[in-house]
Formats: sequence, C-alpha cells, structure tokens
Amino acid sequence: MKIDRLLAITVLLLNRGRLSAKELAERFEVSSKTIYRDMDTLSQAGIPIVAHQGISGGFEIMEHYMIDKYWLSAEEMSTLVAAVKGMSSALADQQMDILLEKVKALLHRVEQSFGGEYRRESVVMDFQPWGQRQGLKNSVSLLKQAIQESRRVIMEYISSEGASERRIIEPASLILKGNVWYVQAYCLVREDERIFRLSRMQRIEMLSEHYESRPLSGKESLEWKTSWSHEQEQETVLLFEASARQRVADIFPPEQVNVSPDGAIRVQTRYKLDEWFYGMILSFGAQVLVEQPHEAAEELKRRAQRIISRYGNQDR
Repeated sequence: MKIDRLLAITVLLLNRGRLSAKELAERFEVSSKTIYRDMDTLSQAGIPIVAHQGISGGFEIMEHYMIDKYWLSAEEMSTLVAAVKGMSSALADQQMDILLEKVKALLHRVEQSFGGEYRRESVVMDFQPWGQRQGLKNSVSLLKQAIQESRRVIMEYISSEGASERRIIEPASLILKGNVWYVQAYCLVREDERIFRLSRMQRIEMLSEHYESRPLSGKESLEWKTSWSHEQEQETVLLFEASARQRVADIFPPEQVNVSPDGAIRVQTRYKLDEWFYGMILSFGAQVLVEQPHEAAEELKRRAQRIISRYGNQDR
C-alpha cells in the first residue's frame, strides 16, 4: 500500500540520511517516477524533504526533524512488548524491566488511539530454554557490565576438545544465537578475535584493567565457520527408527529426510566427523544406524564398547 511505503520511506530517511531515487526505487520495487511522486506527497504532508542534485545527490529530511506521534500500529507495538519480555526472561537487568514498563505504557496509549483494547500475547518469546542449563543470567550481567565499562575479564574456558584453559579477554558484544549465549571478544592469550560460549565459561571475574576498543568483525550474519572444526566434511547417510521422527524433525531440514512406507527414516547430508557429530549421534542411542561413512560407524562402535566396559567394571 502507498501509505505503508510513504511511512517506510520516512523512517529510512530519518535513520540513514540521504538516499537517491534509484536506491529507494530498488528497495521498494517501484519506478523512480513513483519515488518522485512520493516525495511530493511527503512534502505536501509537512515533512521537510530536501532534494540534492548531482552525482552524490538524493533526498533527505531536514536536520533536527523528528516524528513525535505514535506512528507504530498496536500490533507492531504488541510485538515489541513480546520481544522485550523475551529479553527480560534472559537478563537479570533492572534496566530491561524498566524498558518493558515503558513499552507497555506506549502500547496502552496506542491502543487508546485505536479506540479499544488490542488482543495481546499473540507472540510469546522466552529465551530461557527447557531442559538446558539455567543460571547464566549472572554471567550475562557481569559481561554486560564489563563491555559497558571496557574492562577485561578472566575466566577458565572449556574448549571443544574438553581442555580447560585460563583466558583473559576483552569482551565486545553479547550474542544470543537461538537460545544460546555467546560473547564476542579479543582473547589476549590467542592474540586474536574469538567467540566464546557462555555455558563453557567457568569462574568468570571482571578485572580492574581497562582496554581500548579494537576493530572486530561484524555481527550482522553470524554463520558457522568451517574453520572452527578441523575435520573435513563428508557425505553422511543416517538410518533412523520411526520412533526418532520427532527429534529428526528438530535437527534436519525436510529436504534431507526421506521417510519410507514402514516409517523408517533415511537422512542424507554432510557432516564433519568431530566431537559434536559423535555426541549428537550417540544421543539417539539405538534409534540410529550410521550407514555412511564407514569410519564413522566404526568409531561409534568403539565408543559404544568403551561405554559398555565402564558399566562392566562396576559389576566387579
């Protein structure tokens, strides 16, 4: 709708400054002529649009102009409340509680402008996972304070190989990836940027030493880096019993899964044969059989035999 595009253009210009007609046309998938007409409409509505000519030209909103009305819809505001509630569930932070109350107050005023009560709780966000380790709020709060005050942190970190190492870090950002907390930091021991998983950080202490901010990589797209595991990816075929279908759906995308008429499940994918892979497969117990690669099946047999021998020693 045109009104939605006009509002979106206004917000973009307020946030980003000058934008060309071509950039706006490409973003909203309309012609440049449509953008020029939109600018005329915004100007007639009282928004101070300034047009600049030349190579670096474009449109921008006059400096110091701001929208002082409640231009978020009740539904959008309700979604914002849900997001803040979710963050509040994961942070022991009084500021987050205060923010939640402020956003709730804004929602109430927006609802009044719509002439009634908007149905709430259509979306619920809770970043405290079921069945996983609790009690990370204190660590999150400590690291948040260290970031705000630019102070170094010392800890013991359990690596993916199970080794415990003393590390001193300069934390830069807290990252909530799915329902797992990480911290992006510069590690003084490795003399390089690292991403640490909070659940593996033990005995965390904030030091009195301050640090100067360092340029670290962007966090807009946090994808798994193949360099984090030294193993090579291999074609992997897994055969699951029908009783494992629920967990298979949790882990594997539908295009990798083939269910036979008798309910048996065949998964064809690629994996690095590292500790994470073997831990994931063993968590299925007898519900899975590794058909390929052969070396993975043999390694799982060796691990299963070691498990049996440990329980056998208890009988003596």
